Amino acid sequence: MRTAKKGARNDITDVPGVKVGSVEDARVRTGVTAILPDRAMICAGDVRGGGPGTRETDLLDPSTLVDRADAVVLSGGSSYGLGAADGAAAWLGARGRGFQVLKSEDIPPSPIVPAAILFDLANGGDKNWGERPPYAALGRAACEQAGGGPVRLGAAGAGFGASAGAGPGGLGSASYETADGLIVGALIAVNSVGSPFLPGTDVFWAWPFEEDGEFGGARPPRDWRCAPDFPPDMKGAAGAARANTTIGVVAVSAALSQSEARRVAIMAQDGLARAIRPAHGPADGDAIFVLAPPGESGRPAADALTLTRLGLLAADCVARAVARGVYAARRA
Repeated sequence: MRTAKKGARNDITDVPGVKVGSVEDARVRTGVTAILPDRAMICAGDVRGGGPGTRETDLLDPSTLVDRADAVVLSGGSSYGLGAADGAAAWLGARGRGFQVLKSEDIPPSPIVPAAILFDLANGGDKNWGERPPYAALGRAACEQAGGGPVRLGAAGAGFGASAGAGPGGLGSASYETADGLIVGALIAVNSVGSPFLPGTDVFWAWPFEEDGEFGGARPPRDWRCAPDFPPDMKGAAGAARANTTIGVVAVSAALSQSEARRVAIMAQDGLARAIRPAHGPADGDAIFVLAPPGESGRPAADALTLTRLGLLAADCVARAVARGVYAARRA
């Protein structure tokens, strides 16, 4: 018996209070996506790749002072793209949002904006920006654009200049709603050295998790067997050394502590392994953040079984989001 189905919009904005804004710079061939909750949410993360580019991940440790984020930013641009979080923080601070150590009109709040970047510097866009990379402006613009869905998929936001295996990558999202009221959504920017397809086919590795033909409905041939070693449609050896990373955000409707949200993030990374082969390599920057409402929202904290279930649903949403993003990019 099915206990979960895809959400009404089938994207991360099915989770109450979560908005998404995506902007692109076509000349530079890059973009930024901002995930903007209506109010600060519990935030944790898990970095599984060996070559990450992130901001504020130390703060996401449950032993630190702050347990919430005002936004999460995903960006192209490699290390330059971390500047997108500066733009988002400026936008949030100007609106009075952020962590306040002391409440005073003379002391501005400090917006908490974790971020992750992917490498799109070698995609042919004009990267001659000198001392003025475009990312802070793109971060502000992404916050301005944030809305309640539907999320644009494919060549959009952080996935605009991305690639996956030997072809285009992109921005993908998917959600589940359970019969007992849980909502889980994932938003993933796919820029993987690994392939999202079974070798020699147009079948996604994520095909067992597909809902209602959301990424084309292709299925493996009956005689298909998985061969060992690198898939033939993986990026070339030069690309494998530098041009890979899949980053994203999972949001859940259940109230969680920061340590519980971290466990969901760890489990959600399994979705990347289900949808991309190989993943989590030494040059990958794979990172996933989790957003959840705080416990004082009135919902009970998750028990161990519910937490395990949330992680399972999150991993499946991540796998579906990977395939949806690549599918949309290749149909454009």
